[in-house]
Amino acid sequence: MKKLLLHICIIMLTANLLNAQDVCSKYYPMVDGSSFEYTNYNKKGKIDGVTNYTVSSVTSLGAATKATLELKMSDKKGKHVYDLNYNFTCENNVVKVDYKSLFPAQMMQQYSEMDIEMDISGTDIELPNNLNVGEELADANVTINMNISGIQMEISVDQINRKVISKESVTTAAGTFDCMVITETTKSKTMGGKIELNSKLWLAEGVGMIKQETYKKNGDLMSKTELSKFSK
Repeated sequence: MKKLLLHICIIMLTANLLNAQDVCSKYYPMVDGSSFEYTNYNKKGKIDGVTNYTVSSVTSLGAATKATLELKMSDKKGKHVYDLNYNFTCENNVVKVDYKSLFPAQMMQQYSEMDIEMDISGTDIELPNNLNVGEELADANVTINMNISGIQMEISVDQINRKVISKESVTTAAGTFDCMVITETTKSKTMGGKIELNSKLWLAEGVGMIKQETYKKNGDLMSKTELSKFSK
């Protein structure tokens, strides 16, 4: 279960990865066909894999705009790890990421085949268009109640202490960008397992996430992700 818990934490963190500019959204992608590549590094700075994103569809729902994002993750050897489609909606200058869509279909199918019943509830991840230094952002969470052969188990993941802390210039292989910097804590727990991760996210208007660093509770760097290239 601890492995599943870590996997869910990573999935929720990936919800921050891709962003782009649109009339409705400054930071999340609303341009059909846009593609972004991120290179993932381990704590020693060595390449640990690549994540590719493509905006596969954009539709209007009254005053709201809804987009679907296709994510493909591969490991350091180029081997496919998993695919994921997730949805987000922009309305009233706020983007909301649908927490239920953050779980890979193959993972859900795998647990279904194991006769494990899962019920997912929670709060969508929100990102306002207008970010200001010192601003505190809304918490987000997801809770999974599992029934394993009559045994009840609960897994919870909370994204808390989300705050805009500064403006910084960041350089990656994709270029140099002026960014807003957001920090947050992800706390997760289940029977026999607890995980607490801190992350720092650099967002550039018109492009999106440029870099993200994830740290253990003790402050040690755990991983880093950087924008490698993008096309809009």
